[in-house]
Amino acid sequence: MAIIIRLDRVLADRKMSLTELSEKVGITMANLSNLKTGKVSAIRLSTLEAICRTLCCQPGDLFEYQQESD
Repeated sequence: MAIIIRLDRVLADRKMSLTELSEKVGITMANLSNLKTGKVSAIRLSTLEAICRTLCCQPGDLFEYQQESD
């Protein structure tokens, strides 16, 4: 996958658990876990906004593009 999800890194930097983020944002643990492991193909902008607001970060802090080698 060319998009790398860095949610774990941002959570660690903020010393916040996935459970705490789930409670603050109002997203189920299952959905956050799927996002964290890259098992999702889309994310609602309202969800992304809520995560960024809670973690005091930018969307670019959560996602990284890595070009796939041929």
